[in-house]
Amino acid sequence: MGTAIDRFDEKARRTFDSIGRTEVYRGELLRHPVYTRVLHWAVALFFFLALFTGFGIYLPWLFRWFTPIFGGGPLSRILHPYFGVAFVFFFFLQMLNWLTPMIWCDADSKWMRNIRKIAGGQEKLEPPDTGFFNAGQKLQFWEIVGGCVVYLITGIILWMGARTFGAMAVAVSYVLHDISAIIMLGGIFIHIYLSTIGEPGTFHSMTRGAVSEAWAWTFHPAWFKKVTGRDPREAYEKARREQDSGSPKTS
Repeated sequence: MGTAIDRFDEKARRTFDSIGRTEVYRGELLRHPVYTRVLHWAVALFFFLALFTGFGIYLPWLFRWFTPIFGGGPLSRILHPYFGVAFVFFFFLQMLNWLTPMIWCDADSKWMRNIRKIAGGQEKLEPPDTGFFNAGQKLQFWEIVGGCVVYLITGIILWMGARTFGAMAVAVSYVLHDISAIIMLGGIFIHIYLSTIGEPGTFHSMTRGAVSEAWAWTFHPAWFKKVTGRDPREAYEKARREQDSGSPKTS
């Protein structure tokens, strides 16, 4: 099964790399290829389309100004489940793309035990065994996986209605659907903050596909060591000394 997933993912990467291009300049590392970036933005697009149409449907007294964007309330109701299905579909492809690096490991448990220090910025660098993704990113990933399962099940029940599944199932589905949306939206807000202000340079990884070596050794030192063969702490100290002395940085 894993081999089939790897073959599919590799074929998709090659196909999209032949269409798009990722420029990696000196002092940078390839973070996300074209295929990964396309999936990421497709997931983001359909998440917010589903979110905005959902707001207009479930809270019209508060978000009625959303529905005219989609052609009015009735059309928003029609579009919402299709946006939701598209979101789940593209995230499923994203899940296959990221399944291996998102597997939980001992380094992630250690990261969680030190989350206060990490979140408080007491350390200049992330823990040295932080790989391609840290524990916080993995938690959000698996939360979205669970959320997609809830969306799919409850969404089908709501789509088919009480005549098919009964009034009780529909009522419960409304609650679970909304709770899942609120939890996921909270995680998205954190994700947007960290990818822009919280961890400068992260946004470029999903637009250009490349990150600076400084970003890599700061936020994902184990990944930096894996792809460069260099010690992240030594690279950081060297860069700091060069900055203090005013000498130009060399790779």
